[in-house]
Amino acid sequence: MKELPSLRRANLRGKRVFIRVDYNVPIESGQITDDRRIRASLPTLRYLIEQGATLILASHLGRPKDGQRDPKYSLHPVQHHLSQLLQKPVELIGDPFTYKELSPSSVYLMENVRFFPGETKNAIEFARALAQWAEAYVSDAFGSVHRAHASVDALPRLMKEKYAGFLLEAEWNNAQRVLTQIEHPYLVVVGGAKVSDKLPLLQYLLPKLDRLLIGGGMSYTFLHAKGLPIGKSLLEREHVQAAQELLAQADKMGKRVLLPSDSLAAKAFQADAEAAVYAHQAGVFPEDRMGLDIGPASIAAAKGFIQGSKTIFWNGPMGVFEWERFKQGTVEVGKAIAEETARGAYSLVGGGDTAAAAEVAGVAEQVSFVSTGGGALLELLAGQTLPGIAALMS
Repeated sequence: MKELPSLRRANLRGKRVFIRVDYNVPIESGQITDDRRIRASLPTLRYLIEQGATLILASHLGRPKDGQRDPKYSLHPVQHHLSQLLQKPVELIGDPFTYKELSPSSVYLMENVRFFPGETKNAIEFARALAQWAEAYVSDAFGSVHRAHASVDALPRLMKEKYAGFLLEAEWNNAQRVLTQIEHPYLVVVGGAKVSDKLPLLQYLLPKLDRLLIGGGMSYTFLHAKGLPIGKSLLEREHVQAAQELLAQADKMGKRVLLPSDSLAAKAFQADAEAAVYAHQAGVFPEDRMGLDIGPASIAAAKGFIQGSKTIFWNGPMGVFEWERFKQGTVEVGKAIAEETARGAYSLVGGGDTAAAAEVAGVAEQVSFVSTGGGALLELLAGQTLPGIAALMS
């Protein structure tokens, strides 16, 4: 297993350290509604503060248009919240191009790096502007390392001293557990809306895994590929053939695959829609219904399927878990994964909405590791090279 350059082996006492963090957090009416990503960075920040380093933090927030300043995407709320968490003043740097002397052992936060067009263009000029502030670079933004952006890619290539923060190191090491340090039987649980998002991941992991459980909106494309009725459930017609080929390949390799046998279905995509359970059988599943969660027979089968697994990767909910009526499948699958973890299995949860799903299921503290990454985790587990990791290792 490749090891990242660890912050634990660095001597950054008294140095100016640029830290790329991921503070892309939800903000409503100026208030942060979920600060998990901010709290996840605190071990790295506190370690550097204890060393007497001067911290210059940088992050993006949202997608401001064409590198323009937009108050809606300002990091001011993050600056205030981080100051409270650290119990230490945090000063905002509005313009990274205009250098000023920094107070030793202080904490600074740059304004949203996406306010500057050079960030998303991976422009070397913008990277040089960022580099002037620091003597060392720390990457702790796992959720962004799949982006070839200036603060993630071009900047660390300019720095002689560069390290992985504690969060990035933990994310990397835990991903390796389901890539190279596998204990069998190895179960992969995938859900969520789109097959297209998961195909590269499934194709890469298929030779490694033993069991594949497919739920959520993406499962209906697979059910359709098998000729089973799905009514007006979510269907990606352009990926039906790819789904057929994946199922055929899994069968040829002797992999066990579980698809839903029934769904909790409604006529409309609404939180309060009337719903009933229908089996995916000819003449049973109505043409005017859409599946919004896996049904009770599928839940029971999933629980049995999960039992005995030694390595588990869970990515994607089983249904529209944000709505009370359609969360049961996700909750029960999450609990079953937690139970296997308690019996000694290793479980990695993450990608997209899965961390939130684990919270709803009440198992976020009962699985082995919950990743903060979405696209970054999926690309890493699909065997792709991540620009931010490659730059750190260069």
